[in-house]
Amino acid sequence: MIRLGIIEDDDQIRAMLENYFSQQAGMSVLLSASSVESFFEHWSEGIYLDIVLSDIGLPGESGIKGIPRIKRRAPKCGVLMLTVYDDANRIFQALCNGASGYMLKQTPLTQIRDAVNELYQGGAPMSPGIARKVVEYFNPKSAGQLSENLTPRETQIVEAIEEGLTNKEVAIRMDISLETVKYHIKNIYEKLQVNSRHALISRKYR
Repeated sequence: MIRLGIIEDDDQIRAMLENYFSQQAGMSVLLSASSVESFFEHWSEGIYLDIVLSDIGLPGESGIKGIPRIKRRAPKCGVLMLTVYDDANRIFQALCNGASGYMLKQTPLTQIRDAVNELYQGGAPMSPGIARKVVEYFNPKSAGQLSENLTPRETQIVEAIEEGLTNKEVAIRMDISLETVKYHIKNIYEKLQVNSRHALISRKYR
């Protein structure tokens, strides 16, 4: 029997999860609350949990900060984040704090159930989009690969910036307007995954 806990501040979603998992063979929801604080208030000594499904954006303490509290209370308990957030910052904060899995709320209930089973069996379930971001983080594209996406004009502008030319000087050299230079630089930043001139120049030496 997989003993579950749920931390979710949306009453309808929490009720849906409770009802669904309570009806699944081999699963039981022992504790459910709308906040980390409330969850711990009701987590009595006699309640042993295998997995906690937790949202991130919660009233009071965030779900991410709640992870280490859960792990301290029950080291063997797995924490599966179930959230709308898919940005890299929150994903890695959650994983670094001890989350064992990360699923998006729009995931069908059957897949969330499969994720719970996978985590219980020692896996680390993640929604496909989340898993892709994790892979990209640990296997970033090289500067050379990214540069292949640049147009000839963008490549010329990058080379001029690496020489130390200002935007105005680039515009004069290439006989284009300053606004056109700025437009190209914006596209270059996006393609090379940088956000400043310093980062753009630094990539050359990686």
